Amino acid sequence: MTEPTDSLDLLEYRRVVSEIYGAVREAGGGASTWSRWRTDRDELFATHPQSALPEESRDIFAGLPYFPYDPKWRVETQVQPLDVEELQLAHSGEGKTGFHRFGRVRFDIDGEQVELTLFWLAGYGGGVFLPFRDDTSGADTYGGGRYLLDSAKGADLGHERDLIVLDFNYAYHPSCVHDDRWSCPLAPQENWLAMEVRAGERL
Repeated sequence: MTEPTDSLDLLEYRRVVSEIYGAVREAGGGASTWSRWRTDRDELFATHPQSALPEESRDIFAGLPYFPYDPKWRVETQVQPLDVEELQLAHSGEGKTGFHRFGRVRFDIDGEQVELTLFWLAGYGGGVFLPFRDDTSGADTYGGGRYLLDSAKGADLGHERDLIVLDFNYAYHPSCVHDDRWSCPLAPQENWLAMEVRAGERL
C-alpha cells in the first residue's frame, strides 16, 4: 500500500523539477544556467525523499557527472507532424508504457543530420517524451539511452508554436541507472543515433 506521504513527496519532487526547468526557460539557457541546473539536480538527488538514489548512498553522493558544456548541442528546430501511431515502449525492468508518435525533428550537427521522434504519453494528462541512444551508450553513458524531454515530470526546455528547444547538455539518465528498484522506458531503435552525443549526463 502506498503511504499518502509517498504520493505527496512525489508531487513535491515533480513540482521542484518543474521549477528548475522553469528557471532554465526563463534564463534562456547557456552555460551559466546549465551550471545552476546541475547544482539544483544534485541537491534533489542528495536530499529529497523521492531521490532516484538508494537512501543509503545519499550521504556520500558527490554530484552527477557530465560532459563539458558544448553550445553546439543546443538547437531550436521545427517539429514536423506525424500521423498518430500508438506504441508501447519497453522498460529496463518489468512493464511497458504507452505513447504515440506525434512529431519528428531534423537538424545538423557538424554536418551530420540528426533525426529524432517525439512521443506523447498516452496516459491521463499526457506529456512530451524524447528519449535517445547514441554511440556513447553502453560506454560513457547508459546502454538504454538518456532522456532529453519528459514534460509529464517537468523536464521541458521550451517551445514557440512548432519550434522546440533541444539542448543535449541537459540530457539525463533515467532513474533505473541509479537504482534497479526503478523500471524506466528505454529509447526505441528509431531514436538510436549513429554518432556520439558528448553532452549531458554521463556515467
